[in-house]
Amino acid sequence: MVHLTRLPGVAIISVRRTVMPMKLKPVDSKTKLALRDRDAKPPRRALQGDELTAAIKKHTARISELQRVFYADGRFALLIVLQGRDASGKDGTIQHVFSAVNPQGCEVSSFGVPSDYERRHDFLWRIHREVPARRMIGIFNRSHYEDVLVARVRKLVPKRVWSRRYDRINEFEQILADDGVVILKFFLHISRDEQRKRLTERLTDPTKNWKFRAGDLDDRRRWKAYTRAYRAMLRRCSTKAAPWHVVPADDNRTRNWLIAERIADTLDGLGLRYPRVDASVRRIRIE
Repeated sequence: MVHLTRLPGVAIISVRRTVMPMKLKPVDSKTKLALRDRDAKPPRRALQGDELTAAIKKHTARISELQRVFYADGRFALLIVLQGRDASGKDGTIQHVFSAVNPQGCEVSSFGVPSDYERRHDFLWRIHREVPARRMIGIFNRSHYEDVLVARVRKLVPKRVWSRRYDRINEFEQILADDGVVILKFFLHISRDEQRKRLTERLTDPTKNWKFRAGDLDDRRRWKAYTRAYRAMLRRCSTKAAPWHVVPADDNRTRNWLIAERIADTLDGLGLRYPRVDASVRRIRIE
């Protein structure tokens, strides 16, 4: 007997209590997302213990191996977008999922409050400058989506301005995809209780004090408003060219496993290959 359990962006299939491989699924723009606290927790039948450790190692090793071919192939760039509430694990994802990646082929871009100079340009100007070139893996720690999240919730611009940005973002990402940029977007979904725990650790742990900012508490008080903004972002900007994936992020290792698997599978599906050796090089080798 087959049982199918669905969470936002996640599907688990169990057959007679045997857990089948669990994979992140792209968000369906036609499906309403609840983004409940319980959806942030590891699914009941997710991998645990040694099996989970082995799965993470397996997929990070796959990413490492595939990156070498990806860089040599030279036809694509890979852009990975990480969004999530404060303390949802964006930094941890970068540290652990890409631990085995060659730094020569990877770039990380973080987007904070725009500078005065950046504000004089359109909202995508500073983003476009950081898009990875072919051969490169680019990671956005926050991104252009701040302009339909923070700008919306904090009323930094009128609704008539931020509401038009969804279409502009989709057009922008389609342009990138048409030019060989493979886009994967991950929303790290954390529960309110888990966020409180992690923010408390930032206040009490001397090694984490530097991560805390007063604005984290301001955003926490706007939890419901941000939830509405995240729902709209996921629904309106999950496209075939640039799909969103909702990642249950209360457990760090489950988060890392699911994201690493999705990235490895995406690279594996590109038909990567090492370039053919030029005829003149072959002659030199023979001689």
